Amino acid sequence: MSVDSIVNRESGATLALANPYAQLASDVLLGGSVNREDALAILRAGDDELLEIMSAAYRIRSHFFGKTVQLYFLMNAKSGLCPEDCGYCSQSKVSQAPVPKYNILQRDKLLAAAEVAAQRQAKTYCLVISARGPNEREMRAVEEVVPEIKAKYNLKVCACLGLLTAEQAERLKACGVDRVNHNLNTSEQFYQQICSTHTHTDRVQTLQNVRNAGLELCSGGIIGMGERDEDVVDMAFQLQAIGVESIPLNFLNSIEGTPLQETNALTPQYCLKALAMFRFVNPSRELRISGGREIHLRSLQPLGLYAANSIFVGDYLTTKGQAPESDYRMIADLGFEVTRNEEMGASC
Repeated sequence: MSVDSIVNRESGATLALANPYAQLASDVLLGGSVNREDALAILRAGDDELLEIMSAAYRIRSHFFGKTVQLYFLMNAKSGLCPEDCGYCSQSKVSQAPVPKYNILQRDKLLAAAEVAAQRQAKTYCLVISARGPNEREMRAVEEVVPEIKAKYNLKVCACLGLLTAEQAERLKACGVDRVNHNLNTSEQFYQQICSTHTHTDRVQTLQNVRNAGLELCSGGIIGMGERDEDVVDMAFQLQAIGVESIPLNFLNSIEGTPLQETNALTPQYCLKALAMFRFVNPSRELRISGGREIHLRSLQPLGLYAANSIFVGDYLTTKGQAPESDYRMIADLGFEVTRNEEMGASC
């Protein structure tokens, strides 16, 4: 697809359209799909086409999610101390960033954070540890606290514990975890540029173990690490092929002390086009604007919710987020509404 025309998939004729993205959205809503050429064209479109792209993405978002916005709350249950060398991460073994370092928190602190999540109208409590994968003590801590969180606060629980074995995934399912987060982060081709202590294949295997255990998948990535447009598109299509239920899309916060501290090539317009592209490729999947939205979208943050239907409320793992009150105001000003806990169905 060029930015001036698209190929009609039924007739094969090239249609000159004022807004080719509107036709793409119509194709998607009729059960069709975009291809890699379409996805690349969205990422590479001129900034003067941004509103056309976001308008088309919103048609898809509105069809599947209406005006709802789902809120998530992150809890850094174990900070620093990670043996992996992921170049983007302030908690990795190669990071010199001054982040807190502590082992998995005690039950009372994890429960207190769950109470905050409920107070902030979050739908899902995301329990995260920095690790290659959980040890037995960490697994038992999660197994102990998850049933209490769910019973006391009516929250869904998403666990992000690193690489998981099949047996660990089954234990998480048994204790009541609803969903596991394990991001692909980028394409298979680019992955070796950001991490050497584990592989892209390792991450895919964890997702397979989680799926086999009957848990939902939360997996997305980070944009702005020096990857090509093709890498962003490859990740979007791989997540489509895996069939993940939720896609968190992060925009690199180049933290001082990390190997990627000097990397900062993103614009608000590119971030919005990336969100729209992910919506076109994964039309019915939850799409979350994640870390870095305040830094990179800046005053254009509200436009992101024309493609995405979810955000984190509050802080991230080692960086500050926007004040919750600002998020509530942004959602209300858009005419959107927060999905309440009592409205939750079977899917988290």
